[in-house]
Amino acid sequence: MIPYDANTALIVVDVQNDFADPQGTLSVHGAEAIIPAINAEIRRAETAGACVVVTQDWHPEHTPHFAKDGGIWPVHCVANSWGAQLHPKLVYGDALRIRKGTGGEDGYSAFSVRDPETGAEKATELAATLHARGITRVVVAGLATDYCVQATVLDARGLGFETLVVADAIRPVERVPGDGAKAVAAMRAAGAELR
Repeated sequence: MIPYDANTALIVVDVQNDFADPQGTLSVHGAEAIIPAINAEIRRAETAGACVVVTQDWHPEHTPHFAKDGGIWPVHCVANSWGAQLHPKLVYGDALRIRKGTGGEDGYSAFSVRDPETGAEKATELAATLHARGITRVVVAGLATDYCVQATVLDARGLGFETLVVADAIRPVERVPGDGAKAVAAMRAAGAELR
């Protein structure tokens, strides 16, 4: 069992229609199957008085992040679209929301965004919010293992948070076969614990 207390934050990464629904433009295989496990973690976190955060990609219609504008991804999670909405089976109560990629950046990590042309990075409000609440441990679940989950975990470790990943509540995109396993290895190498 993953420990939750007032010094812990559960970060639920990008459980949005475009990723979690089979009809989404960047649907992750098996994503809907992990939602019950995520909901169970949310309930446990809330009961223990932990902070719960949900993240969303929230892109403009045109961004160098998208293939049509020079990037690598199909159009997904455009602000206010069906695809950007959190999956209807996700039960997240009054969780804090962090929206990323709002200015057209690559928004892989919940903690930072990167300009897709210059590579310049800037922080989201998440780290400051967690530090202000006295959070020292984060638990990460969601989509996708090899992109946004991995980036969030690596940033969390870099910021000094004890970091746990809910192993049965993540799924990879696998643009290249084996990417999910490589992401898990990278997260472990950075000091994250998978449970």
